[in-house]
Amino acid sequence: MTILQGILPAIRDMKDFEKLLSSEYQYVIFLETRLSQLVSLIKYAKREGKKVFVHADLIQGLKTDEAGIEFLIRNLKPDGIITTRGNVISYAKKQGVLAVQRLFALDSHALESNIKIINKVKPDYIEVLPGLIPKLIGEIFERTDIPVIAGGLIRSQEDVENAYQGGAKAVTTSRSELWNLQ
Repeated sequence: MTILQGILPAIRDMKDFEKLLSSEYQYVIFLETRLSQLVSLIKYAKREGKKVFVHADLIQGLKTDEAGIEFLIRNLKPDGIITTRGNVISYAKKQGVLAVQRLFALDSHALESNIKIINKVKPDYIEVLPGLIPKLIGEIFERTDIPVIAGGLIRSQEDVENAYQGGAKAVTTSRSELWNLQ
């Protein structure tokens, strides 16, 4: 299995994509892009030796049902899929694609519901949002035994350090000024 660690840059605009292509980062996460653009973005990223993760729920024009995810995996060949949907996690794992379950820690009920789904579908990683609650990161890992990535509202070096201290294996951020942290 691919081991994710450190900062995982998430791309929202082309300026950051160009910056990332010339960097030493191995991974790129695509957020909020159009399906029609994603084809060339993945091609360029892979040409530069990057491993590509796609947040399936945020791709405009992609339906996150089995047919949509099948199209994404077979035709665009991402290295990983990020999603909130258990059915997408299950399908990605069957296809040998790294599966990251996004968990929104809104309240106790949402946490319990997500933990049940996670323990059923067994993603490769869990991305916890917001990633600002170190105690919760540790609790989720203890309850699932699945490595945790912190994401969402990560705005400073202190936020990154707190996430690691809480047990996060990696941190996702679209703030390019934080990409140089390790």
